Amino acid sequence: MELQERLDEVRSHIAAAERQAGRAAGSVQLVAVSKTFDADQIRPAISAGQRVFGENRVQESQGKWPELKAETPEIELHLIGPLQSNKAADAVALFDVIETIDREKIARAIADEIKRQGKTIRLYVQVNTGLEPQKAGIAPDDTASFVDLCRKELGLSIEGLMCIPPADENPGPHFALLAKLAKQAGVEKLSMGMSSDYEIAVAFGATSVRVGSAIFGAR
Repeated sequence: MELQERLDEVRSHIAAAERQAGRAAGSVQLVAVSKTFDADQIRPAISAGQRVFGENRVQESQGKWPELKAETPEIELHLIGPLQSNKAADAVALFDVIETIDREKIARAIADEIKRQGKTIRLYVQVNTGLEPQKAGIAPDDTASFVDLCRKELGLSIEGLMCIPPADENPGPHFALLAKLAKQAGVEKLSMGMSSDYEIAVAFGATSVRVGSAIFGAR
């Protein structure tokens, strides 16, 4: 199957999941996860009309996205991987959305860089819904207070929450928890669902899904 066909299939599945959940058509944004793929492998997705992409690493993204964004300025680039504070300046400069604010140190570094660069950037807090020790993210019980700190003390515009459920568990309860935490924290956006479970995420209220291998193929 060609990339265009895979992309059309994912879009079709999202539309069907929206209908089944009684949600408005087009209410779920598709973030095409292009990590590990080079610019020439990404261009066909851009040619097929995809404009929102997700990357895991700042350094890798710097090697391909400045050129691609220059070619297609309306591209929206999301950082969906862990961020180190020493990469905050580069991340704020390159990305339009950072989905992985997961601790106060990173939040402060991002706040400092936004002020320094005078850039508007959209932000999500990553929640570790499964409390997995090896995984980044704020604990569910700390989410509302952390969002509050980011907004009131640091002046950050937190618009949503993001999660990556444990690989060996039913994702549904994790998506439901993230939706509940978003209400408690007063945020509207939910970034949840990947290639294996994005249709389930739509049913639980995802406003964006992060799909890589179902579009680009195996890495």
